[in-house]
Amino acid sequence: MKKKILETMVPLALAAMYAPAALAQDTTTPQPASTATEPPPATADDAASTTVVVTGFRSSLQKALNLKQQAIGVRDSIVAEDIGKFPEANVAESLQRVPGVILNRDESSGEGQRISIRGLPTEYSVTTLNGAPVNTTSTSTIGSAARGFNYDVFASELFGRVDFYKTPLAELTEGGLGGVVDLQTPRPFDNPKRTIRYGLTDTYNTASKHNDPNGFVLYSNTWDNLGFLIGASHTGSINTRSGFEATGGYNSSANGSASPVRGNFALALDFDSPLANLGGYTRDQVANALLPRIYRFYGSQNERTRDGLVSSLQWKTATLNVSLDSMYSKLENTRAETLFGILVRSTATTNRNAAVGASGNNGLIPLDVHIDPTTNLLTGTFGNTTYNAGAAYTKDETKFGYSALNASWKASPRLTLSGQASLNQSTATSATGTLSGYIYGATSTIDYGSDHVYPSISSPTSYTDPNSWSGFTISSGWTKETDKGKQVRTAADLDYDLPGGWTGHLKTGLSYVATIKGVNKRNGTALATAKLNSIGAAGLRNAMTSTLPINNLDFGAGWPHSWATWNSSYFYSQFDPNVYSNESTFQPSQSFAAEEDVSTAFAQSDFKGQVFGHELRLNAGLRFSKTETKIDNFKQKGTSLVYSPNHEQGSYSNVLPALSSAFDVTDDLIWRASWGKTITRASLSIIAAQTVIPNQFDTTATSGNPSLRPQQSKNLDTSLEWYFKPGSLLSAALFQKKLTDATVANTRVVTFGSLGLPDTALGPLFQDASGHVDPNLPITLKSYTNAGEQTLKGYELAYQQAFSFLPAPWSGLGALASYTHINPFNSVPWVTNAGKTIDVNSVPKYAYSTTVYFEQGPLAMRLSWNYKDKYLHPDSPRNLGDDLIRWRAGRGYLDANVSYKINENLEFRIDALNLSNTLAYDYFEDASGKFGSGKKTRMDYAKYDGRTIKFGIRGKL
Repeated sequence: MKKKILETMVPLALAAMYAPAALAQDTTTPQPASTATEPPPATADDAASTTVVVTGFRSSLQKALNLKQQAIGVRDSIVAEDIGKFPEANVAESLQRVPGVILNRDESSGEGQRISIRGLPTEYSVTTLNGAPVNTTSTSTIGSAARGFNYDVFASELFGRVDFYKTPLAELTEGGLGGVVDLQTPRPFDNPKRTIRYGLTDTYNTASKHNDPNGFVLYSNTWDNLGFLIGASHTGSINTRSGFEATGGYNSSANGSASPVRGNFALALDFDSPLANLGGYTRDQVANALLPRIYRFYGSQNERTRDGLVSSLQWKTATLNVSLDSMYSKLENTRAETLFGILVRSTATTNRNAAVGASGNNGLIPLDVHIDPTTNLLTGTFGNTTYNAGAAYTKDETKFGYSALNASWKASPRLTLSGQASLNQSTATSATGTLSGYIYGATSTIDYGSDHVYPSISSPTSYTDPNSWSGFTISSGWTKETDKGKQVRTAADLDYDLPGGWTGHLKTGLSYVATIKGVNKRNGTALATAKLNSIGAAGLRNAMTSTLPINNLDFGAGWPHSWATWNSSYFYSQFDPNVYSNESTFQPSQSFAAEEDVSTAFAQSDFKGQVFGHELRLNAGLRFSKTETKIDNFKQKGTSLVYSPNHEQGSYSNVLPALSSAFDVTDDLIWRASWGKTITRASLSIIAAQTVIPNQFDTTATSGNPSLRPQQSKNLDTSLEWYFKPGSLLSAALFQKKLTDATVANTRVVTFGSLGLPDTALGPLFQDASGHVDPNLPITLKSYTNAGEQTLKGYELAYQQAFSFLPAPWSGLGALASYTHINPFNSVPWVTNAGKTIDVNSVPKYAYSTTVYFEQGPLAMRLSWNYKDKYLHPDSPRNLGDDLIRWRAGRGYLDANVSYKINENLEFRIDALNLSNTLAYDYFEDASGKFGSGKKTRMDYAKYDGRTIKFGIRGKL
């Protein structure tokens, strides 16, 4: 692979170095006017002076700062250093240096995927493409029907600029309570001359130890009034993750035996076994000690490829600007996962005559146990343990297409008319299956030691001998999520004069947006199980191998390095999810289609004038939108509870005022204030979905609510911005959002029989010998309602400076930093068993980003650290009865890059991502403080991703 990359890179590098001579005879390309990045041709008068040329990352920051300073509301921008030269490899990772933006990463690839704004969930932001609302999903979010936008579908080179609006404007698409992100694709007249830009990179991940070539090329040219641009990109990566999973919590036998279950799961240690030996502990001490839901190792290898295409055909004159823009992207994701560990959940011995390991005779027997006095964790040797090994394989694919016709006509020096018509579609599919085996009745010793990422496990039973394994199971599923959108928008811009030297700019318009989201789910488990039974236990054992399907996993010293499992070739030859999760396995309870038609009229005006000798800029506007919703799903009807097609519809209207101001206190100091009303529509998955049990191994059900209203917010922002030097900023901002009609998850315990679901909704763990589920089985039902009023408030700090005042070469230094603080905010009170209410944050209390860069001559370097604080895990918003608070631990990521420019045609570059090799994990904290914080002890889903290094060249011809 390395040889092939070098064979490709060397000729391209040589071609770039000699390109100036080859192109010297081409004098037909018109020269643009001078810009901030390209000085005008030198004259005789310039010989005695020094021209400072701002280029590269510093140029990108300066352009973004200029846009921010000129805005009336609160707006931040990320601007490409040059056409086809976005500062970061991922748009979402660029946005995380904007104050208030918190990045959520894809758990499989480690790439930035979604953003939350000021801590609000990802679906509280709206993403537009050249002003048109778009939606797309990928990997683990396929089927969630969330309104968030997955940025990892696109390569950053396909964009020229990103504008981020935190305060409302009447002209902005409604629905983004947190804010609006507008992605802008490049057009040929952004850089009116011929440009060919290229890039070639070799990507290496230290965990997977794989090399992957990436490439990008863009061509742009203009001929008088006509311009054409086309760009293509290809990226590939292979990432390996490894770590420990408790799969949802820790609990004790004392709590787990309660009914309904107190805690995350049920278990009952077998104290009555003649083999039980508690040593020096009492029965109550052991019963109250904590065990994980599942004690297992997790390893995965994720391979993804992303191909993108952007194009623009533009006609531009002094009065007319017309462009036809298009974009296409395809993301393919293949993931292999290996799971191995001891099942603790739902273990109890109530019938010793049952087979060992069967329901009723699977209680863990304490043989030689130890209780950690600080964490209350129970370790040691246990009898009658059940092992589970799973081989999971998933193939995801997202295809996104977009096209738009844009036109603006300057009808007069003061009046401009514009319009846009756009279409977009995203189709995402995920096919997944897990083949599992079990070892029953084994004696096992477990211990965490000092490392809870790679604890230890041992047993006299052979893990690699296929004959140790039985009870084989298979699961199979297929999900398709489709988003379609079309928009028509017209607007008029009019400049006008007002008395007293004031001027105004009126903008008014109409828009119509129609979006359709569809979710189609299939469950082929029954068909795949029939295939598994036809193969039989002997055949499945013959197919097992002790060579794990994933290379280079990190286990630690105390964990087995191999066990019997199945490779991908066998899995797909026998249990391909696309074969068994066919149309006949359609799941009506989890499938739906929802259409939203939004008709909007808006009017706003800018006002500019002098107050006490200082400039004041105002923007006042009103947006009216009417939303009509049409839902097609399936409901159980009749005495037989057969799913039949169901149609529901509704409508609502919103009037959304917005007011923003910017006042020049001095030439360098700007005071801003904004007030406005925004909405966020509830996730379609909880509007249209019916009552379902998402995980057949978990007694938790969810129920949709088609009567949910959109959440509303009255927003207040104020800030001071000091532009104390060119390219420099120091700012502080306060924000407050008063939320009404919030979508809040409520949980209550009901019986399985009250849900009206078939017995197959739960797995074999909860079924009797005849496949029936006890109708009185307690089920935790999560439903959604509109709650009362909540207040989200906090502050933001930002700093940016180019240290050009320092003597050379230190004048090339610069820094930027941002900090966001959010006051305690949670939709549901967290109350301990003793009745004490604890302040918990459902969003990070703070997040910050720091970057130090250096650009001097051909050398450029950058080092960035981004961190977000812990926050309450979204799946555990309240006390489940065990007094354990489930936190998503704070995490930070260190990235760096170094580049050296030979000339304008060739630049060498090294990018390093996640240099910190950050451990991403959840943990459980004892709310009473009795057993310590649990931050590095009661961990869950603790994974390492490894570091990613990119070596490459880029330039332009």
